[in-house]
Amino acid sequence: MNKKEQEEIKEIKEDLEEIKEELQESKEQVDYLQHLQRLQAEFINYRTRVEIEKQNSVDYGKQEVLIKFLDVLDNFERALQHNKDKGVEMIHKQFLDILKQEKMEETSYDEFNPLFHEAICKECSEEKENTILEVFQKGYLFKNKLLRPAKVKLSGGKNE
Repeated sequence: MNKKEQEEIKEIKEDLEEIKEELQESKEQVDYLQHLQRLQAEFINYRTRVEIEKQNSVDYGKQEVLIKFLDVLDNFERALQHNKDKGVEMIHKQFLDILKQEKMEETSYDEFNPLFHEAICKECSEEKENTILEVFQKGYLFKNKLLRPAKVKLSGGKNE
């Protein structure tokens, strides 16, 4: 091997060493960027989790207050059955509007559902079995979660 070839080989080896160093630096930068991305994702997940927990705490507090207001609502409705005073009707409507804004709604009475209704009694009737005949106490949901089941009378079917 002549001197020129040896110098070329030496240059190639030096270039190869530079490339190896640059490659190592690039790998370190990629590792660092991936670490930063993981940290960012973890922070976003943490922030989301904290927001959900915060909202759940607020909802739990609202739920506790709404349960206490159900007795007041029942009394309003009893008062309206016996006295159709316009002032009381207006207050009742305002009260219902506030409850609706807070995502509270009455349960459905289309058909008996043991998740939303509590059967107090059964009575023979012309209706098919387990049809709701009468609602003794209204049931309510808060954000689709049961606050209080409805107390109902069910049909026991035809008595033959």
